[in-house]
Amino acid sequence: MKNLFKEFNPISAKQWKQKIQFELKGADYNETLIWNSPEDIKVKPFYDKDDVTKTFSVPTKASEFKICQNIFVFDIEKSIERALESLNRGAESVRFTIENEAINVEHLLEKLPLENTAIYFHLSFFSIDFVKKIEAIAKQKNATIYCNIDPIGQLAKEGNWFTTAEKSNFDSLNLLSKETKSVSLISINSALYQNAGATIVQQIAYSLAHANEYFNRIEVINKPIVFEISVGTNYFFEIAKLRALRLLFKLIAKEYNPNLDCYFLVSPTKRNKTLYDYNVNMLRTTTECMSAILGGADSIANLPYDALYHKDNEFGDRIARNQLLILKNESYFDKVNNPADGSYYIENLTNQLAEKALALFKNIEENGGFLKQLNEGIIKRKIQESADYEQELFDTGKEILLGTNKYKNKEDRMKNDLELFPFVKVKPRKTLITPIIEKRLSEKLEQERLAKE
Repeated sequence: MKNLFKEFNPISAKQWKQKIQFELKGADYNETLIWNSPEDIKVKPFYDKDDVTKTFSVPTKASEFKICQNIFVFDIEKSIERALESLNRGAESVRFTIENEAINVEHLLEKLPLENTAIYFHLSFFSIDFVKKIEAIAKQKNATIYCNIDPIGQLAKEGNWFTTAEKSNFDSLNLLSKETKSVSLISINSALYQNAGATIVQQIAYSLAHANEYFNRIEVINKPIVFEISVGTNYFFEIAKLRALRLLFKLIAKEYNPNLDCYFLVSPTKRNKTLYDYNVNMLRTTTECMSAILGGADSIANLPYDALYHKDNEFGDRIARNQLLILKNESYFDKVNNPADGSYYIENLTNQLAEKALALFKNIEENGGFLKQLNEGIIKRKIQESADYEQELFDTGKEILLGTNKYKNKEDRMKNDLELFPFVKVKPRKTLITPIIEKRLSEKLEQERLAKE
């Protein structure tokens, strides 16, 4: 095949910049075309090979990403029926949310094709006996099951540890880790930091420092650690975020276990989702799922367009699942591994995010570690500062959510459609620490609009 590139003379970065400055007709290049991200990364209008001083091997198997279906378990028979129906309609894995340990987990799983379906659990409790039941099923059926136990994430989100019979949650986790060999136990709730308003650098650094607490406290970790991650709408930054997180995890984990791997279970963020003009949420989740695929997500659980205000429903789930099916089967996102490799822009972003996040991670460790800073309120304060800055950008119209703070339809009415309370819920309770609160950007504006309907 003829090499077409040989027919063109190479163009240097200097020549490109001169051409751009000519086209600007006197406007300042730096002020007009370079913008500064919340991570203090100056984004240029073009990148070339000179912008990539380091390249790292970040293997991302886009061809193997799985479509995950979220299912809240209340009525066990309906949950089984819904899981089977979802798998029949294109889902490839299932994440069960269970709030009651009285749920018969053996019955829940007995009809599912566990030999080729990964199962994730999001548990609102920490029960050794419950996990042992899951372990027995995984061992018997040679199933791939992730229990996603995250006591530190529980403390960060709820302000309290799980209630367990053992002295501490780490004691319980150590007991389990020595006795279970068929299931993955530990997860990191990275989504909390994103949904609460942390910058991308903070998300990466806090997730790593969060994981490092388990490395230092859990004696046996032989199964992959699951990172439950939310991705936002900053398309290329989110691709680079996942790549940088995987890169740094491997760098840190090899100090404890050179063979330890991580697993990314990714969902779109709630932070930029809106109540009004809710169909725009489908556009947001589509680009966010694209970032997740290109960034190397292992599984993706899409967020239905109506998840803020509707209870789980077949239509919303079907649309969310079909978005991923279209990306996978019609847009050919599953055909190429390492799709971001060779992009000067993404490589440059990956390098910068990794360097900044590693510096923040080291600072956390030098000052006592993540758990110490979490208990002292430092992590919450830093996230709140970032969230407040982003909120100010939204409130002043510098950060735009179409249909909400720009080009909004004043005829929209939502008051009679609310099946769920779509705003931050205040739950008065006694806590050990002040929890990190997830909050959407448009909440105040939406509450004002609802009050006027």
